[in-house]
Amino acid sequence: MTAISLGVPEVPARPIAERRVSRQIHVGPVAVGGGAPVSVQSMTTTRTSDIGATLQQIAELTASGCQIVRVACPTQDDADALATIARKSQIPVIADIHFQPKYVFAAIEAGCAAVRVNPGNIKQFDDKVKEIARAAKDHGTPIRIGVNAGSLDKRLLQKYGKATPEALVESALWEASLFEEHGFRDIKISVKHNDPVVMVEAYRQLAAQSDYPLHLGVTEAGPAFQGTIKSAVAFGALLSQGIGDTIRVSLSAPPAEEVKVGLQILESLNLKQRRLEIVSCPSCGRAQVDVYKLADEVTAGLEGMEVPLRVAVMGCVVNGPGEAREADLGVASGNGKGQIFVKGEVIKTVPESKIVETLIEEAMKIAEQMEQDGVVSGEPAVTVS
Repeated sequence: MTAISLGVPEVPARPIAERRVSRQIHVGPVAVGGGAPVSVQSMTTTRTSDIGATLQQIAELTASGCQIVRVACPTQDDADALATIARKSQIPVIADIHFQPKYVFAAIEAGCAAVRVNPGNIKQFDDKVKEIARAAKDHGTPIRIGVNAGSLDKRLLQKYGKATPEALVESALWEASLFEEHGFRDIKISVKHNDPVVMVEAYRQLAAQSDYPLHLGVTEAGPAFQGTIKSAVAFGALLSQGIGDTIRVSLSAPPAEEVKVGLQILESLNLKQRRLEIVSCPSCGRAQVDVYKLADEVTAGLEGMEVPLRVAVMGCVVNGPGEAREADLGVASGNGKGQIFVKGEVIKTVPESKIVETLIEEAMKIAEQMEQDGVVSGEPAVTVS
């Protein structure tokens, strides 16, 4: 009897939804909105005035995949450091301005790729819009109007009683209209809240009422676990409707962790090319191997791999063979051994002690072939399961 290959054919990656139509701006070389890929941002935690430490952290963020970085500018010393940081950074630098409008002008003059302003906590901000618009237009510097629930304009707090979605949207659109009056249109907007439900509704309303590119964020999302869940839920809800042009995951954790989570969210929604993906079962009473240990060791052994490779680490005979067969590379384990699958075919059976070593060896072979075939620079293949 002739053996029939049960490998599942690869299908082209599809994004989760059609993108909302928005105008496009450029933050340095990074296009935002207008159908451009969703970009991932983070923010440094160093004192900006410490140029060496700030550039070092920006380099770490760049290596982790961050595309745009924001730096705080609360003092004159920070403002004085902006020119050097903007010039030496490998990715576009956005200056984050609160309270002092003079630092907006300093950031524009320093050559920052964009400036974020929070109108709610800059005294008499509306009176400065004309001057800011002129300076930003002359230098080709986009402005992000960043409205936060915790620093909403007092007039709107009095009107709505609290930071409702309607209050956040009204604040953002009012400030944007002031810039528009002076002929300045290179604007993106964020309306952040720490409650994902309020945040999602605010962005939905904003998307329906404007064509500005939108920067998504759940502000003060919390420690790594909680913040990851809140951000993933909120971003997933919005991106699944095509809303969102750039994102920042706000975590009480090192900035590189924010980038890691943000990239994973985009990859999961097919909004960014998938890299290494480990598919592993949660384990149960049927498992005959230590799935947790196997998955951890395979993940560690393949850390840093950039190719869109799906690896299945399965622990029993129920779903194991099917999941392993559908992945680029996989193992179905049981009875002290593992069947190794490559592209749907069993290539060998190895003892349990050799599973991790064998998977890593085969992964390296597949990655090398992918690189030779140019798969790395193309769209990822998504295996249906």
